[in-house]
Amino acid sequence: MSESIKHECGIAMIRLLKPLEYYLTKYGTALYGLNKLYLLMEKQHNRGQDGAGLASIKFDVQPGQKYLNRIRSNSNAPIRDIFDTVYKQINDAVGTKTERLNDVYWLKENCEFYGNVFLGHLRYGTYGKNKIENCHPFIRENYWMSKNLVIAGNFNLTNVGELFQKLVDIGQHPIETSDTVTILEKIGRYLDEENEDLYRYYRNKGYSKKEISPFIAEDLDIQKILIQASQSWDGGYVIAGMLGHGDAFVLRDPHGIRPAYYYHDDEVIVVASERPVIQTVFNVHVEKIKEINPGNALIIKKNGKFDEYACHTPEKITPCSFERIYFSRGTDKDIYKERKTLGRLLAPAILKAINYDLDNTVFSYIPNTAASAFYGLIDELNNFLNIVKKDLIINHGDRLKPEVIEEILNKKVHIEKVAVKDAKLRTFITADNSRDDLVAHVYDVTYGIVRDGIDNLVVVDDSIVRGTTLKQSIVKMLDRLNPKSIVIASSAPQIRYPDCYGIDMAKLGDFIAFRAAIELLHETHQEHVINKVYRKCKAQEHLPANEMTNYVKDIYDALKTSQISDKIAQMVTSKDIRAKVKVIFQTIEDLHTACPKHNGDWYFTGNYPTPGGNRVVNTAFINYIKGKEVRAY
Repeated sequence: MSESIKHECGIAMIRLLKPLEYYLTKYGTALYGLNKLYLLMEKQHNRGQDGAGLASIKFDVQPGQKYLNRIRSNSNAPIRDIFDTVYKQINDAVGTKTERLNDVYWLKENCEFYGNVFLGHLRYGTYGKNKIENCHPFIRENYWMSKNLVIAGNFNLTNVGELFQKLVDIGQHPIETSDTVTILEKIGRYLDEENEDLYRYYRNKGYSKKEISPFIAEDLDIQKILIQASQSWDGGYVIAGMLGHGDAFVLRDPHGIRPAYYYHDDEVIVVASERPVIQTVFNVHVEKIKEINPGNALIIKKNGKFDEYACHTPEKITPCSFERIYFSRGTDKDIYKERKTLGRLLAPAILKAINYDLDNTVFSYIPNTAASAFYGLIDELNNFLNIVKKDLIINHGDRLKPEVIEEILNKKVHIEKVAVKDAKLRTFITADNSRDDLVAHVYDVTYGIVRDGIDNLVVVDDSIVRGTTLKQSIVKMLDRLNPKSIVIASSAPQIRYPDCYGIDMAKLGDFIAFRAAIELLHETHQEHVINKVYRKCKAQEHLPANEMTNYVKDIYDALKTSQISDKIAQMVTSKDIRAKVKVIFQTIEDLHTACPKHNGDWYFTGNYPTPGGNRVVNTAFINYIKGKEVRAY
């Protein structure tokens, strides 16, 4: 994505199943779990650069010893920061007595993050709050081990206000209204109740308070707690948690919007937001890695027993397609193929846009995340070119001469590295008139590879959100090469609607597709469509979410997709651009062809999987008409 946009967070969990001495003996280090967690987090750094945190729990410590530890950072390099601090604490404790690194018992008693269960988190701050207090994991502390709760997640809920009010109505006093705190308190409430129920049960059987604690830890029904806590959640989520005595869980939403994968053997259970990082870190075959089923929780008891348990009836499964287009690392075998297919399916529209003139067209991509789609496009263009070559040979018949054969065989798709993104440039004064000139230099171009006024220049992007970078930087820089035309091809469809499940796309006015549609309605004297949609949205403003309809679809239904694409091309072309500019978008149909198992497409189609989505888009449109620059949830 050529534009910066904040999106889904990442989680990493490791549960060591063997005694800690085992890892020292087999792998030569007592820090096996900590080292692996670092790798899992580092290889998911694409999922969060605003902050990071980790928490660990030690098993079977003596009273008075700390068993739960947490560290968080919101520095410019948060993963490195937290692990530098953790390893420094260990090194300082060890000092010159390096033999202590081979003493499991000493490490357990003297080093904070030497534990049996580890939970790591990578954060993108979708609300723009990057204070350290907003970084996960979050802790709900209690003197009872089995009431201590740690959570971290990749999620956004659309009905936080309702959930907050329910907590207030039962007498709680949450200190924040964020979805993280709300989830923490919801789970915590039912965790407390389960503890109290078990306490009363064993007390009535005559056991002492000291005797009851281990019974509670063993009998806690995590599945029941999660079912009760999450029954009214509306959103996309993967919630990972640990309890002070050692139980752990990872809960996935019933629509499967957010991703979660796990692997286990007799040594370890590991969970991550992305599949290939588990493959790489633990050197295991892809077939051994499972996806947590939508609506299920992976529950790991302190005794090492684990399984998936149903916490919700799976609803219409709509995994986020943006994971496949852009967010997840492209090293996943399926994602790589899907991104290539997205590029391949763009070929017919691109060929039409350049009038099938491959001899006078240069192909490239911006940014690097669009590379896989670009490779797919080139594969399909080569297939087309092979047909052209075959027809040329057939048409020449007996008149083929060696020089003609050579000329035909030398036809190729012209590929170049056209644009390079420089190190992040500071714009210093955001309101200064010279700011646009600074922004225009975010990318630099390779000179001398496009023939002046002769070559078309086709550039693949993975998605276009606001169009700001296209207008202020990319198109201007490409135009310096003096191409005959510039074609920007997006491997994603037009982004038309807000996301409310984890991506920082909450305001309709931010989307260039929406702004283009509004301008077209004014230009074609269809303002009545805008007014009618506003009246419909206002009429349902106070209805329950499940009774709302996405009437914003009517804005787009009044126009052709090609009209909107052409208008976007006009909007990203400033007056000083010499080349003709065209913008091509992926179709919804081809998106589903490329990513058949990930059909969550609400940002493109407005088909939200949960009722809260319709409420968000309804609010976003009202905010837009009123000129309110606020989030819709």
